[in-house]
Amino acid sequence: MELDIDDGEFMVLVGPSGCGKTTALRMVAGLEEISEGVVKIGDRVVNNLPPKDRDIAMVFQSYALYPHLSVYDNIAFSLRLKGEKRAEIDRRVNEAARILGLEAFLKRKPRALSGGQRQRVAMGRAIVRNPQAFLMDEPLSNLDAKLRVQMRAEISRLQDDLGTTTIYVTHDQVEAMTMGDRIAVMRKGELQQVGRPQDLYDRPVNLFVGGFIGSPAMNMFEAQLAREDGVLAVRVGDQRLSLSEEALSARSGLHAYEGRTVVLGIRPEHVEDAALVPDAPADRRLRGKVELTEALGSEIVAHVSIDAKPALTEDVRELAQDIGEELEEEAEAITTLVGRINARSRLREGETAELAVDTSALHFFDLETGAGIYDDGTKGAS
Repeated sequence: MELDIDDGEFMVLVGPSGCGKTTALRMVAGLEEISEGVVKIGDRVVNNLPPKDRDIAMVFQSYALYPHLSVYDNIAFSLRLKGEKRAEIDRRVNEAARILGLEAFLKRKPRALSGGQRQRVAMGRAIVRNPQAFLMDEPLSNLDAKLRVQMRAEISRLQDDLGTTTIYVTHDQVEAMTMGDRIAVMRKGELQQVGRPQDLYDRPVNLFVGGFIGSPAMNMFEAQLAREDGVLAVRVGDQRLSLSEEALSARSGLHAYEGRTVVLGIRPEHVEDAALVPDAPADRRLRGKVELTEALGSEIVAHVSIDAKPALTEDVRELAQDIGEELEEEAEAITTLVGRINARSRLREGETAELAVDTSALHFFDLETGAGIYDDGTKGAS
């Protein structure tokens, strides 16, 4: 599968640990041998070019700063290697420092800087080269959560201002969703889907992408599609959700699965405490026991066990393994449904709860292939 990145685009490579995203980035940089295929930067095939001749700048996870050099000298290092004149070096370094807010730190050594400031220096070293492309390998992974949010915004603003084509590797799908013009989801060395963040969220091409994109992750159950009282419905354990006309029009391929078992996906944000949605019909609710509530101020994350068989496909197991969970065959058909609930909810642990489900936003996947079920009954847009 080919991946074309437009001039000036911010492309994010995302996927589980070991899926090949960093290897792919290093191939573009010339740091890994290309076993097959062609890498082009602009109109040039660069397969056999050394890294220094590819006109790219790489920002590493570890910052890779020279500890004995000042901020100024770290940023200027590559320009001196190229033999740039002193006045030009001074102009470029000071311009990069101004853009990154490092003017007051140019005489300091890296050890006297915070993590965020060190990352800015690494960015400055890339900026002064005026490359055709920036390659960034998990540059924020060593920062604390608050600083990561700040630096995400700064890098996005900087890339937008400079207009430099950027390939950004991350394991964090929240970073991918908030930063990328487009996202390429990888799995086991292969591209699964490439598209705008909202497209991947709304129409994941397969179960793997659906489960990887979104936080908390999509809930997944085995369910049966059946026509009841003339309406196509999905049966989850002994409970039933009628499908809205909106859902059916967007997924006309569901008709081909009537009477069959599929994987049903429900995103946590499409679930609400039914007590707060009194007009939600009974056939668009699920009942279960509240096992855990996490109050986050703006919302409550509720973990509710329902009588339903969990989806235990290869895709689901791989997604669970990536976050350190081991799934086992359950003796009982009990699955935990995670919902992002309004903070006004009065759900209590140990009590039975009714959850209203937005059935227009349900996802369906083929149980055998994992392909998303959409217009043609097989897959979403890739």
